Amino acid sequence: MNEQSLEKMNRMRLLGMHAAFKNCIEDKTGTTFTNDELVHHLVESEWDDRYNRALQRSIKNAGFRYQTALEQLDYDPDRGVDKNLINRLATCEFVHKGEDLFITGSTGTGKSFLASALGYQACLSGYKVLYAATSRLMSHLKMAKADGTHLKELARIEKQDVLILDDFGVQPLDAQSRAFLLDMIEDRHSKRTTIITAQVPVKNWHEIIGEKTIADAILDRIVHQSIRIELYGESLRKKRKQSAEADFQ
Repeated sequence: MNEQSLEKMNRMRLLGMHAAFKNCIEDKTGTTFTNDELVHHLVESEWDDRYNRALQRSIKNAGFRYQTALEQLDYDPDRGVDKNLINRLATCEFVHKGEDLFITGSTGTGKSFLASALGYQACLSGYKVLYAATSRLMSHLKMAKADGTHLKELARIEKQDVLILDDFGVQPLDAQSRAFLLDMIEDRHSKRTTIITAQVPVKNWHEIIGEKTIADAILDRIVHQSIRIELYGESLRKKRKQSAEADFQ
């Protein structure tokens, strides 16, 4: 009977329940469950298994640049990372409210790392996240427009609870990219969170976007109620390299 139950669990894709029941059968320690305890144990095992598999899919689909977590952040006071603010962001209340977040600072100060860590935290909280290097996303949308699938791609982006636009402003936007950015911001405004990382200060984003009318339309929707973090200090990549060289010597 047990083998038949295991087979049916497997065929119904109750993988967590299957593993838990099999362990119960093979348990040599003499552990026993009441009927209620066994049902609870099997249901909890299935729940945990489905949650963990969904979380792994969510993290994979997000396409993070860094596989990291907020616990790995460096809170050196010279970097400008406010631990109290990070702890508030870790609750993902800003995602629930659809608030935007800008992370600015010089190259190597950890902008992408922090954005990825906050995106990972959002995944843990059950939100859908998409990470994208801005220039690559724009190139992808241009190719999608060429084959007529760009509206589908924009709809997919709109559905993400958190969109991370990394390295914004590395290249000035052309007319097509400006139009795509306006579409994305318009779709997400006050409904879903957009996290933007940039080396260029927010006050200079008009120049990056170009075409004053569109720049005004985009920035008016995202700047005034955004949360902002500005990172300082020496490049973390340079510091890690110097530390590794010192250890080697």
